[in-house]
Amino acid sequence: MIEAYLKDALVARLTAWADDEVVLAQRLSEWVGHAPILEEDIAIANLAQDELGHAKVWLELRQELDGSDPDRLVYFRDPLEFQNAVLVELPKGDWAFTMVRQYLFDAYENLWLKEATRSTYAPLAEAASRILKEERFHLKHSSLWVERLGQGTEESHRRAQEALETLFPYVRQLFQPLPGDEALVEARVVPDLKALEAPYLEEVTAHLVRSGLRPPEGGYVPKSRQEHTEYLWSLLAEMQSVARWDPEAKAW
Repeated sequence: MIEAYLKDALVARLTAWADDEVVLAQRLSEWVGHAPILEEDIAIANLAQDELGHAKVWLELRQELDGSDPDRLVYFRDPLEFQNAVLVELPKGDWAFTMVRQYLFDAYENLWLKEATRSTYAPLAEAASRILKEERFHLKHSSLWVERLGQGTEESHRRAQEALETLFPYVRQLFQPLPGDEALVEARVVPDLKALEAPYLEEVTAHLVRSGLRPPEGGYVPKSRQEHTEYLWSLLAEMQSVARWDPEAKAW
């Protein structure tokens, strides 16, 4: 059981994690049928499916707390109600952009999931343990691609570096606390994301440098998870179109 005074804060945190996964899954799915090689076409479809499955886990934990319907949360909320980080909503770009983004997100997720396995809220700890097993494979896949691109041809290196220049500032938003996080951290329900930022930057920077890439300094960091780009509107319009066209539609 979760203490009543923590419930709303945990609902918000679970929603933010789920929204990251839903939006990233949608971006990954845009590559299905268009990946550079057949093996990666299969891999990217599996990645998208995994991320969507992880979102389902977090939304079902939210459902246990407030009775909300996961499908309605995904398909009938307006963009300004989504709590995803800007990093995951940016357009898919080229393959280097997608793999660099995936690496930056996977490294973040692996770090906090390890901490979340020790949550005092048993359902959260169990969910984090299950998801972490899959995320370890995600991180291995994306880190190898970053290395391959960074140390590959002059063209692949250029594309990876340009992607990094755009994406790297946005990772700092992943570590910004939500209102109510302080109480959750104190109760050891969720990890202290701010405390994980320095270890993350150390780990990621080391891998990028080994891959021949230079992490940029500075850049715009979104101030909150209520801040979005215009890209989220078009992404959700496509993702939600069938459900909004026929709200009573059922999967067969």
